[in-house]
Amino acid sequence: MFFKKKGTIGLDIGSGWIKMVRLVDSKEGYLLDLFDMVQTPPGIFEDGVITDKTSMIVALQQLLKKTGVNGGDAVIGVSGHSSVIIKRINLPMMTDDELGTSIRYEAEQYIPFDINDVNIDFQILGPKQDEEGQMDVMLVAVKKNVVNSLVEVVEQAGLDTVIVDVDSFALSNMYEVNYDAAERRIAALVNVGASNININVLLDGVPVFTRDSSKGSNYHTESLMSELSVSREDAELLKMGRAVDGVDPLSAQSVIDAASEEIYGEISNSFEYFRSSVGYEDIDGIILSGGAATIKGFRETMAERLGIGVTAADPFNGFNVSEKLDQAFLSEMAPMAAVAVGLALRREDDR
Repeated sequence: MFFKKKGTIGLDIGSGWIKMVRLVDSKEGYLLDLFDMVQTPPGIFEDGVITDKTSMIVALQQLLKKTGVNGGDAVIGVSGHSSVIIKRINLPMMTDDELGTSIRYEAEQYIPFDINDVNIDFQILGPKQDEEGQMDVMLVAVKKNVVNSLVEVVEQAGLDTVIVDVDSFALSNMYEVNYDAAERRIAALVNVGASNININVLLDGVPVFTRDSSKGSNYHTESLMSELSVSREDAELLKMGRAVDGVDPLSAQSVIDAASEEIYGEISNSFEYFRSSVGYEDIDGIILSGGAATIKGFRETMAERLGIGVTAADPFNGFNVSEKLDQAFLSEMAPMAAVAVGLALRREDDR
């Protein structure tokens, strides 16, 4: 890989927070040059499409001003069970060029959307084991209106979008750089964001199962707002274990714990589907990222409920860190940066 001096910007535009990461190439490896975040305006997404573009552009420009970024290349991510389809499919052996010509025809039988309404990409993974003349292909389809709405606001805010990636794959990029795949033969990367759960199960570092769910940490926020009659801002503080005037911390924790059970159940169902559909042995460990990873007790109780060890993601572990960055802030918010780090690792000419 060849790197531009300042590197591309990984921009994770979630429904709760917008996270920005920049990695710079150096003689000693990657240098984490920038990480910061701002809250996403509430209620701004509908089925993955940005409905209030003006407010989103203002939020992005606020983040650019906060970080001192004046233009540059950005890599953005998409996710959502109603917006993104990822399928590992079996096809007769052919070249990239041959599959590129026929991919729309091949994809139609796997995609529940009008083929004209999606962008399609693929990656040939190699020959299929035990089936001569067949190959494994990773097929990805994303609704065009979702991609277009993201690209439009990013470019109007002042950045050039060079790659649109998938959040689940960004997680595997982050994992590859920061973790030893040999430590866990089957690792589950679980990102619990505000409105989505992204799950990417890796076998020896290679994705074998991906799934998105529409239930996320907004469930915590909404439960706190409803049960304790607090504002959204105060609910977010309570999720992070911060004190809020007039709110009993034990009552807040009780509400959070009840909401967490719903999320554990959603993840457990996804793992059961993985076991039944893919047929591999059980999961060796979970790497947890997203806002839920910063909630007090969430990771520990998740491990207990699922019966699998859970580690909070440390997406900065494999990098040198610029001295200008706030180390305490990085440590506290690291799990929320996992997708943005995976995006920032991408380059315009890679695949």
